[in-house]
Amino acid sequence: MQVLSGIQPTGRPHWGNYFGAITQYIALQDAEQAFYFIANLHALTTVRDKELLSQYTLDSAMDLLALGLDPDKAVLFVQSDVPEVSELCWLLMTGTPMGLLERCHAYKDKKAKGLSADAGLFAYPVLQAADILAYDSDTVPVGEDQVQHIEVCRDIAGSFNHKFGEVFVLPKAKVLDSSARVPGTDGEKMSKSYGNTLDVFENAKTQRKQIMRIATDSRPMDEPKDPEGDVLFQLFSLVATDEQCAEMAATYRQGGFGYGEVKKALANAAEEFFAEARAQRDDWASRPDDVRDILSSGAAWARKKSAEVLHRAQEACGLKGY
Repeated sequence: MQVLSGIQPTGRPHWGNYFGAITQYIALQDAEQAFYFIANLHALTTVRDKELLSQYTLDSAMDLLALGLDPDKAVLFVQSDVPEVSELCWLLMTGTPMGLLERCHAYKDKKAKGLSADAGLFAYPVLQAADILAYDSDTVPVGEDQVQHIEVCRDIAGSFNHKFGEVFVLPKAKVLDSSARVPGTDGEKMSKSYGNTLDVFENAKTQRKQIMRIATDSRPMDEPKDPEGDVLFQLFSLVATDEQCAEMAATYRQGGFGYGEVKKALANAAEEFFAEARAQRDDWASRPDDVRDILSSGAAWARKKSAEVLHRAQEACGLKGY
């Protein structure tokens, strides 16, 4: 199995990113071959600050390493360090129908809201297809909202194969477990755009203050409460042990407690749960050159593989052998 996943460097990961996606990505690194990249070319559609994008890129690599990505098991690299992908993107662009891209959700949604959409956003799915096809990836872990992009990739690759022969492996989406929906501090889905996040690598004291400010209902302390659907309990269940969750659920149903107690228990469980990752993150931050070496080594592996695929595509469509 060839697995590929990319993460945009647009800021620090929050609990929603971690429990909803990153843990599942990293669990796949034991596959036959796994490629993970920092999608800084994609990030250019939203991040237009040179220094910020550069820092976000290095931060994202440190974050993934701290959260368990093992460079001895998986290839970690930066998207822009593999120019073969950009060239492959052009080959795919020449045969991609405009109508196919006009139907993609990200572009349609932005246009529907009356917002300006640049060519980068419009062609985003083609670059994403090149990212996938460049490594003969057959498995791409995605959320349900990204399945369309894998279907677009298959359409683009299938069209190329129909015209020029069997050049590309047609990938399949591995839909991530959606049961790991993480509520934000306001009860809505946790998202940077909503400003309701709890960051994975936040200072424990700062995060404790954030948790203590989470709004709760005004039911009396002695009233029994159903833990299901309660924001504090949902967050607690992500970072607490099974035994702690069972005890907390019993406390809810019994009543006679204050939400302040739950918030303290949540803060304590979160601090313990993320302690090792935060320590690892501090360690990687103290030796950024080691991180750059990992990215450089990863890019060399990625370029070797992508060069094989690019050459195959070039030969097929007449750009070689003249």
